[in-house]
Amino acid sequence: MTADPITTMVACNLCTGCGACAGAFPDLIRMVDDPVNGRRPVVAATPEARAAAKDAVALCAGGASDWTALPRADAIDADWGPVLATWEGWAADDEIRHRGSSGGAVTALAGFALESGAADGVAHIAARADDPRLNEAVISRDRAGLLRGAGSRYAQASPAESLGRIARGEDRVAFIGKPCDVASAHKAMRADADLAAKIPLTIAIFCAGAPNLVATDRLLDRLGVPKDGQLVDLRYRGQGWPGLMQAAWLDADGTRHVSEGIPYAEGWGRILQSERRWRCRVCADHTGAFADISVGDPWHNPPEGHTDAGRSLIVARTARGRAFVEAAIAAGVLVAEPRGRDVIAAAQPNLKATHGAVWGRRVAMRAVGLRAPRDRGLGLFAMWCGLPLREKLQSVAGTWKRVVRERLWRPVVVGAAK
Repeated sequence: MTADPITTMVACNLCTGCGACAGAFPDLIRMVDDPVNGRRPVVAATPEARAAAKDAVALCAGGASDWTALPRADAIDADWGPVLATWEGWAADDEIRHRGSSGGAVTALAGFALESGAADGVAHIAARADDPRLNEAVISRDRAGLLRGAGSRYAQASPAESLGRIARGEDRVAFIGKPCDVASAHKAMRADADLAAKIPLTIAIFCAGAPNLVATDRLLDRLGVPKDGQLVDLRYRGQGWPGLMQAAWLDADGTRHVSEGIPYAEGWGRILQSERRWRCRVCADHTGAFADISVGDPWHNPPEGHTDAGRSLIVARTARGRAFVEAAIAAGVLVAEPRGRDVIAAAQPNLKATHGAVWGRRVAMRAVGLRAPRDRGLGLFAMWCGLPLREKLQSVAGTWKRVVRERLWRPVVVGAAK
């Protein structure tokens, strides 16, 4: 029997795990936390589910995205997607600023959407209460709910699962996710005007890739969490910028223990990033080009310690996004100063080179018969041409080595985490 298109996306390493397909057809497609392959959809073995998958694949940005409709005024827009305006700032609320990954701007903007009446709810992700290693898609309607999701979650997540709930409901719900999640939401909104009317704002968080559960367990080992301990909290960022990675657990007697924190550079650089999924390594959008607003770290102005007061880089992608940020500043929700539109390159210098390498990686994949994502109208070849010769060659040769080492020709088969 021929595989349905969603299963094929997973098998070919094209799925981003956004969850849009499962959100649209929750009774026929479900998301599974696979320890190695990440959070991926599983289509029920019924004719109805296979038919649903054919409709759901239209929502998926994993295989292809269309950049042609995005405005492109100059080279900055060509490299990063639309950049209407940029600011560097932080949440005026001290608790939100402290809890946030950098300056708490995402949580502050989400809170302003609720307080101003622009939205009735905010779709985002939060740690699962029963297993903080994992994430769940939630819709929050108050400050407490938003604070539950504050701070980075360097683990697989599927916020676009909420798109189905939004479509079936009556409320206006702002949407927060990784760039790939927002790209799928953008596709869904373009295809469904009613859904678009219910999502007054989209916010993307800069992303360098999502590690798998194997990496999370390795982090817990580094933090000293015993195998028989009951994990009750896992913090990747926050409580200062960039914050320390730290875990809390209960022993057999119910006594709570808290690990010593390790720096972000160690946790991300030495443990987590090596287990990013292959689809993340051929991603062409790490900064949220399809969002109304995107937010990331202003690494051009780095913190002096591990728990400095945070700052965020805020990028308006659309006129709606720019007006919303300006209103948040005027209302005193955000403290922010304008920056030049080219600041994104200074703040994220590694990502431009990453975008350039993507063209070489995808060409190398196709050369050995593997399917690769397609981003229509992006101009990846021009970015690749701007790389030094050594990096050009590495993008191709390095991919071939990884194909062999990881046997990327083998279809991905998903199994649930235990």
